[in-house]
Amino acid sequence: MRVRFLSTAALLAASMLLVTGTASAAAATGPYVSLGDSYTAAPLVPSPTGNPILCGRSTNNYPSDIARAISPASFTDASCSSATTADMTQPQNLYGLQTNPPQFNALASNDALVTVGIGGNDAGLIGVAETCAKLDATTPFGTPCKNHYTAGGSDPNVAAINATGPKVASVLQGIHSRAPSAKVLIVGYPDGLPTNGTACWPFVPITAGDITYFNGLEQQLNQVIATQAANNNATFVDTWNSSIGHDACKPPGVAWVNGIVPTSAAFPLHPNQAGEANMARQSLIALG
Repeated sequence: MRVRFLSTAALLAASMLLVTGTASAAAATGPYVSLGDSYTAAPLVPSPTGNPILCGRSTNNYPSDIARAISPASFTDASCSSATTADMTQPQNLYGLQTNPPQFNALASNDALVTVGIGGNDAGLIGVAETCAKLDATTPFGTPCKNHYTAGGSDPNVAAINATGPKVASVLQGIHSRAPSAKVLIVGYPDGLPTNGTACWPFVPITAGDITYFNGLEQQLNQVIATQAANNNATFVDTWNSSIGHDACKPPGVAWVNGIVPTSAAFPLHPNQAGEANMARQSLIALG
């Protein structure tokens, strides 16, 4: 087990060095600001940093990896777990204990690069995954979760995803208005469950049929985000395709995301350090 860990760490380090060598010359060297939700903040990925601490920002989230690669004039990470598009312009209440300022407060007219990862909480996909796990825990076959959501004849999750599009557009427009010279990247969501029709129930208590259902929802959300990026002068960063084969059903050291039961230092249903490193790699490729 120790050998596997060291090999994986070495591979990640080598990959980052390769990407850094090609991207650093092309990337913006002015101020860099990161905005986003928990997939950006990376809660429980070592090590926690920033204020308020309940945002769960990590020193090894993808924005921090990007900053280390491009050495910007300054780096500000305003991302916060549980953030929605509304939290770009209004304070975010963190469990009644702390408050994160509006993330747009971090933007300035001289920013050279802004990355943002947002939309998943507006679409409610983490809640869908949790519901699927509860419904499927005692039914390892069929599509009980999909049946639950489509019982009324239409799927409210599809409606929520479509409604997220204008909200993402508003975020991108807001970034441009506050940081008009910045290169803007919007980072999509990685693959968290197998795409080959298999399942690992009960380790991840979601049936194969509902894994296909959930993957379809996530791909729809990524497409909505990509469309809004194209329509609003931003670059969409695809992290889905590069993460296939590193889903939550894979063993520790291969999986880039946790399942319902964590197998790595990261929040359940969220990317671990290796997953964040891949999100950084894809972002640096987009910059290059």
